[in-house]
Amino acid sequence: MLALVRLRRGVVGESRRVCHLIPVPTGPVPEHLTALCGEAIRPGQAEVLDGLRGMPCHACLMASAPSGPGLLANAG
Repeated sequence: MLALVRLRRGVVGESRRVCHLIPVPTGPVPEHLTALCGEAIRPGQAEVLDGLRGMPCHACLMASAPSGPGLLANAG
C-alpha cells in the first residue's frame, strides 16, 4: 500500500512541496519514511493527503510506473 504525502509549509519552499508516494510500513513505525524517490520524510514534516492534489514528484511517479515491453513508461 502507498500513501500520498506532501511536505508541510515551512519545511521546504513552495516549489518543493510536491506529492510523494511512500510505502506504508507493515511493522513498527520507523524513524523516518522513505518516498519511492529516496526522499526521507521525518515525523511532523509532511501531511498525508486524502486524494490527488498539487504537483506530483516525478521521480516517485517514475519509480511507481510498471515496466515491461510495450508500456509507455519505457518509451524513448
